[in-house]
Amino acid sequence: MEFDRIQFYVKNARVSRDWFVSHLGFQSITGYVNSHTCTEVVSSGNICFVLSSPLTPASPAATWLEFHPPGIADVGFRVKNIELAIARAQVAGAKILKPIQEDLKVGGGFKLAQIAGWGDLSHTLVERIGENSLLRDSSGPPLLTLIDHVVLNVESGDLLGAVSWYQKILGFEPQQNFEIQTEKSALRSQVMVHAEGGVQFPINEPASSNSQIQEFLSANRGPGIQHMALQTDRIVQVVADLRSRGLPFLPVPPTYYSQLRRRQNYLPADWQAIAASEVLADWQEDTPAAMLLQIFTQPIFAEPTFFFEIIERRVTLVNDKLVQAGGFGAGNFRALFEAIEREQMKRGSLIDD
Repeated sequence: MEFDRIQFYVKNARVSRDWFVSHLGFQSITGYVNSHTCTEVVSSGNICFVLSSPLTPASPAATWLEFHPPGIADVGFRVKNIELAIARAQVAGAKILKPIQEDLKVGGGFKLAQIAGWGDLSHTLVERIGENSLLRDSSGPPLLTLIDHVVLNVESGDLLGAVSWYQKILGFEPQQNFEIQTEKSALRSQVMVHAEGGVQFPINEPASSNSQIQEFLSANRGPGIQHMALQTDRIVQVVADLRSRGLPFLPVPPTYYSQLRRRQNYLPADWQAIAASEVLADWQEDTPAAMLLQIFTQPIFAEPTFFFEIIERRVTLVNDKLVQAGGFGAGNFRALFEAIEREQMKRGSLIDD
């Protein structure tokens, strides 16, 4: 299983298209209009986003936007055998929103179906036949190459239920789990990973009433996708490029790096550039060169809901084998949580629990 197309519902698809092109370096691929919806498709590497906005109240985007601010309405997964995937999901109790449809042409095509996900989220399952890649731009090396993970926030008390649902319906398995507690707020998180392809799908719930997860749930008016991580293999250079395009990131205090240097013996050659870029860093104890580097944008819409993460999983050679940073670092997770807390305080939305 891999991530396929991601569907955003937005207020103005063409304005959002221009934002992705100008701020994230995506390419505009195509656009089309039907009787009720305007849709634009943008791409970077193997990442493909479908941006739709309503033209009339009959649009599915209009219905969704009545209840939620702009954001992700559908997370698409690519599967090897859609008939088998849908049959398993249906037996496990999935609600089928769209039965299997085919678009087969000489040399390739696809089959797809859609199921209801958690809350108002849906999941389109796609089997690609022939050419298996998504639309790619051809204007040189992309800044961002693929989707690393997508994060779902659920209501307090729903974490175990959501974990069970994604296990039964889509075959995910729980891996790492985190409980982050500061003096001000807390969350619980369970990382879900699919055995076929390694798709990572963390699920969070608030562990305090003033948690940033609860702030998201309140602003989003229910559960939904909080953020998505986009991979690059050159994070320092890419972050500099994105900043020059006007993309705002969460600030990181200098004390983060001084504390990190005291805890870590290994420092990469570009350590100063990493710190100057305000990129978070984590190391695997047995392979410190396989670093996990992450940075997070401010929310991209007016509400404090959806944001992007830029991530680099560095590769190192161990016993003649290439090892890549995997999973999620507890240090980075906590640093992100604290960074969002600081933004909550600026908004005046973090009060004593």
